[in-house]
Order: sequence, then C-alpha cells, then structure tokens
Amino acid sequence: MLIKEKVNQAKSLLKEFNIDCWITFVRESQINGDPTLAFLAGGDVTWHSAFIVSASGKTHAIVGRYDVLSVEGTGAYDKVEGFVEGIKTPLQNYLKELNPSSIGINYSKGSEICDGLTYGMYLTLYEYLAEIGMEDRLLSAEKVVSALRERKTETEIEYMKGAIKHTEEIFELVAGFIKPGKTEKEIASFMKAEVKRRGLGFAWEESGCPAVFTGPDGAEAHFAPTDKKVEKGHILNMDFGVRENNYVSDMQRTFYILADGETEAPVDVQKGFDTIVDAIEKSKQAIKPGIEAWTVDAVARKTIVDAGYEEFPHGLGHQLGIFSHDGTALLGPKWEKYAEKPFQKLEEGMTFTIEPRLTVPNRGIATIEEMIVIRKDGAEWLTHPQKELILIKS
Repeated sequence: MLIKEKVNQAKSLLKEFNIDCWITFVRESQINGDPTLAFLAGGDVTWHSAFIVSASGKTHAIVGRYDVLSVEGTGAYDKVEGFVEGIKTPLQNYLKELNPSSIGINYSKGSEICDGLTYGMYLTLYEYLAEIGMEDRLLSAEKVVSALRERKTETEIEYMKGAIKHTEEIFELVAGFIKPGKTEKEIASFMKAEVKRRGLGFAWEESGCPAVFTGPDGAEAHFAPTDKKVEKGHILNMDFGVRENNYVSDMQRTFYILADGETEAPVDVQKGFDTIVDAIEKSKQAIKPGIEAWTVDAVARKTIVDAGYEEFPHGLGHQLGIFSHDGTALLGPKWEKYAEKPFQKLEEGMTFTIEPRLTVPNRGIATIEEMIVIRKDGAEWLTHPQKELILIKS
C-alpha cells in the first residue's frame, strides 16, 4: 500500500523537477542497500536491479528472476521483468523504448539519503548507457529523492504517530522506575524490555536506545548507558525512540531527582528547563513553509544564549521517518559539516525534531526533543510536548 503510494508520488515529483525518468540501481541490497529502496520494493533484492519511474507515469522494475514475485506484490509497477543471465540487455532495451531525455540516478554529493549508488554500480550503469548513446543524459535524482522522503503522506504520518504513542507511554512507565541508586544501564534495560514486550523495534541501534544520561560530567549524547548511578539533586535525561510499521519516533525527556527536603526543583534547574521549553515553543512558532531551515535554528540558539547559556553544539532538529535521521533539510546553523542542508527551504509534509539543550552546572543536561510536521500554516505537534519537569521522589 505505502510503496504504491510513494511510487505514485514520485511520478508527480519527476514532472515538478522536469526529469524524464528516475532509476534506482542496486544489488545485494542487504549489504549495500539504497536508502530509498524501502519506498520501491517489499524487501531486499539480490542481483543487479533497476526500479524505473517515468514522468509519463510508466513504472518498470527489472530484477533477478527469484525477486520478481516479491516486487510484483507491491502492486506499484506496470511490469516487473525478470532476468537470468544479466540485467544489461533488458535494461538497455527498456531505456531505448522509453528514450528519456534525462535520467535521474541515485547519487548525491550533499545528501546521504540520496546517495545509495556505489561508485562501482555507477560505472556499470554508465557503461550500459554509453553502449546505447544515453550516458550524457545522467544527472542526480537528489531533488526527487529528497522530496519523496521529506513530503510525508498521511499514511506515513499516522505510522509515526503510532510510534510516538508507544514512546510516550514507555516514558511514563519508566518515570515510576527511576530511583536514586539505579544505574543508567538498569533504566535502559527496563525500557528495552517494554519495547520487546510490545513487539516493537528500536529507532536506532539497540545498544544506545535509549540513551540515558544522569548528572554532570556525562557523555551528553550518542553514547550507550553506563554503570553511573542516579543521584539526588541531579538532572537525568533520556533520548529514546521506537519503530513501528517501519517508521520511527525520536524523543527526549528531562527528569529531576529531588534532594532530601525538596518538593520542587531548585531555581537553577527550573530556569534551565524553562529556557528549553521557551526555545522549543519559539522555534515551532517560527516554522513556516518556504523559509530557509537555518532561520529556525537561529531562533532557538538566540533564546538559549540570551538566557545566559552557551549555545548548543549541534543543529536544532533533523528530519525523521524510516530512519531517525532522514531528510536533506536540517534545522541547523550554517556550519561546514552541515553543507547545504541548513539552506534548504521548508515544505509542507516535512517532519522534524526540535531538540535544543543546555548545561546546568553541577546538575546535568536539560534537554527536550519534540516532533512536529509542517502544515500549510505552520508547524503541528506530533508529540505531546513536555512542559513540566518530571520530578522523581527519593
């Protein structure tokens, strides 16, 4: 159902970007999978395979004989052609029949989600096309692939909402498990057990999902849970997401471990948390279709700095979908490592995280990560945003 929906979407995108046809060329996809293959096939393919969508509305797949039935099962192609000896002849014959003036293929310098074509496969495809005089028609399909991944259909958004619902429920459950003396590993194990009990997958590698960080002087991000123990008077934050129907959630929540005699968070912790909430809300309000992505990051960055904290050392928010990082546009600053991603214009249907952070000295990291989808008039929450610190009693 979803594959057919996305292939149909690709037809209109080819017209929009004035590309005659788009070829996704892959082999042994379990090892060298293209990021877009999930929108084109029902599973992995073994031999050289070409998934061809044209602006005229034609769809054609050329795959090894034993992969034919699984690709036919998607219902997305006018014809699925199987081969035994090799793909070259059927691919050349179909392209001569189609005779496209431009051929978008799956490579990109600036976006990893559009760059699934290995150099060896590029050379192979180039040689095939050179034999029929079409090698000068090749160009990057980045615009088509980016838009296909970024402009979520309502089916995709519903899948993501399902993953979010489970994530929020598991966050609620773990709040009752956290206690002083518990280790980061113990907290993570509790959440992992719940993910498995529900028959879900993890949004990223299980070793670091969830990521659990308690107190000051921790790894802060992108690190597996440790034997460090929860202590009174410290902040604890978690980065966590699940996978359902092949779509993921990605959320962070901040907790405070009450010290003896405390009934609420101390001023420094509350200020840090409130600053994060303020930065997220102002960022959401700034999001509109048509603006450049970096401008939203600038809003959050200014809010954090104006409150007296150092600016966060990463982009404000990334896109997500099938992967936890999944899209070309990035709500990020104009830093070298982000290349052209912050300069991309925001579009309806894009889904983003919003995740500023700051350090509360001697307490830990305050951070929240919410998810939004861009609509015609602005951003819409996908998550139920955290507005209050989650207080853990001793």
